[in-house]
Amino acid sequence: MNSNISISSPIVSVEWLHNHLEASNLVILDGTINKVFDPSQTQIPNSRFFDIKKKFSDVNAPFPSTFPSPEQFQKEARGLGINKNSAIVVYDDKGIYSSARVWWLFKAFGHDNIAVLNGGFPAWKKANYKAEAMKSYDGKLGNFKANHKPEYMAFFEGMKVASENKTHHIIDARSEGRFKSLKPEPREGLRMGNIPNSVNLPFTDLLDNGILRPKEDIEKELNKRAKKEDAIVFSCGSGITACVLALGATISGYKNISVYDGSWTEWGSLVDE
Repeated sequence: MNSNISISSPIVSVEWLHNHLEASNLVILDGTINKVFDPSQTQIPNSRFFDIKKKFSDVNAPFPSTFPSPEQFQKEARGLGINKNSAIVVYDDKGIYSSARVWWLFKAFGHDNIAVLNGGFPAWKKANYKAEAMKSYDGKLGNFKANHKPEYMAFFEGMKVASENKTHHIIDARSEGRFKSLKPEPREGLRMGNIPNSVNLPFTDLLDNGILRPKEDIEKELNKRAKKEDAIVFSCGSGITACVLALGATISGYKNISVYDGSWTEWGSLVDE
């Protein structure tokens, strides 16, 4: 299949990807966070490494994985050979973890022809599909155009209003232990706690061994916290796993959703108890 494809669902299966590997506009991204280039590691054939930390975050910001500028995102996406018409499938090595952040970033910059690989690289390997040694992308520059959609991301000043005035339902994707201050934060020196007027939905509750649970199960979990017509902002530790909740919400038909970029790392650093 050498024709162009269009992806209509936020997630695709490993079987779907395997059947569409020859599509001419397909781009496969490895969005594993905290990964470094290493040819001894393996990847899905023809994957391109999407470096969240060093290439697709504002590295000069005080907090990790901070939302990049449209100019930076466009430049780095073009450097990976991504075009305006690219059909992107993104995966990570954990199942579904940081891949959802990559998906959300592209949507925040106006590109909807993208999906997360359900189950990620573990599911690909479990299906006994071919893998290859990790390699650098050295092809042509793409013509990707970043069209920033500000409604996809929430930032500190807006979060203060959302928390104080309850303008949004704030749903925290961290573990129950962290949300309830029963377990320390992994980031050294960061206080425990949660954003006032937020509720907890651990992102792992939407997954079963790295694979998204059935849509009706995800919808049920979200419905306990907010209705489909509500304005919702998802938070987590540093804006990564909140995107897993955004993925589940999108699949479930929620429309008015955003992700708090700085999440608890920013809030817990800037706001005293």
